[in-house]
Amino acid sequence: MYAQMVDTGSPDAQALDAREARFQQRIDDGIRIEPQDWMPERYRKTLIRQISQHAHSEIVGQLPEGNWITRAPSLKRKAILLAKVQDEAGHGLYLYSAAETLGISRDQMVDDLHAGRAKYSSIFNYPTLTWADVGAIGWLVDGAAIMNQIPLCRCSYGPYARAMIRVCKEEAFHMRQGYDLMLALCRGTPAQKAMAQDALNRWWWPSLMMFGPPDGDSVHSAQSQAWKIKLFTNDELRQKMVDQTVPQAEHLGLTIPDADLKWNAERGHYDYGAIDWDEFYAVVKGNGPCNRERLETRRQAWDDGEWFREALVAHADKQVQRAATKAA
Repeated sequence: MYAQMVDTGSPDAQALDAREARFQQRIDDGIRIEPQDWMPERYRKTLIRQISQHAHSEIVGQLPEGNWITRAPSLKRKAILLAKVQDEAGHGLYLYSAAETLGISRDQMVDDLHAGRAKYSSIFNYPTLTWADVGAIGWLVDGAAIMNQIPLCRCSYGPYARAMIRVCKEEAFHMRQGYDLMLALCRGTPAQKAMAQDALNRWWWPSLMMFGPPDGDSVHSAQSQAWKIKLFTNDELRQKMVDQTVPQAEHLGLTIPDADLKWNAERGHYDYGAIDWDEFYAVVKGNGPCNRERLETRRQAWDDGEWFREALVAHADKQVQRAATKAA
């Protein structure tokens, strides 16, 4: 039916095909796409979906660790955690700004998040039960984030790629801070090391799920790679994460909670066990341990800050009026 309704041989369709071909050639040649450049609507929508989801993840990602700011065991650890949570807020702002260059407003993105139309990383729907979870998040979650985000510094869309340069530098510190915290626990009392092991047990598999579904089940991966929005597949990044993390766990004296984990000399990589994708999809669909709590907290924070946003807008309007008066 659709083929009968659309004349794919029309001059307009041919012109669009030619334009898309030139667009793809620019990407293949390694030329960055900028906001003023023509782009296919599908490319724009894919970027909005990915960048806004990334921004939402940075903002919601403040909540699991922010929960421990008042309970940090020392002033040093409190200052480190405060700085990290502040960094995550900044990352969200960089990314919202990058997404706005594609023609969507920040208010629309936030409204999509609060209404459940937009997603954020599944990892932030798990609870932080002990202080060791703060270390595990820094080591594992930020470690996975860096693995995924460093290639984005070379992605085809200029504003996104440039935003990721600073984000990745700061995330590298977050990972080191998390590993340092885990190392301190593992060198502490038996109870502290047990706490670190428990945190690893709970965060290991959700961290591997962060890269998204297996390549065969990924809806957007192939097209995103063709457009160089993504440079590696989900499974390639997941394998890098496993290969990097296993030696780090061994140095800590901790055990990866995977009975099937072993070195494969033929592949030159670690083999690892099956991931519970039913759990992943349940969390993505809103049925994780903390989905409702996270969204409700974000909605409440947005409502509580309404007076401040209104004051900023009123001040900006007043400044514009003053400038206009002086110009007259």
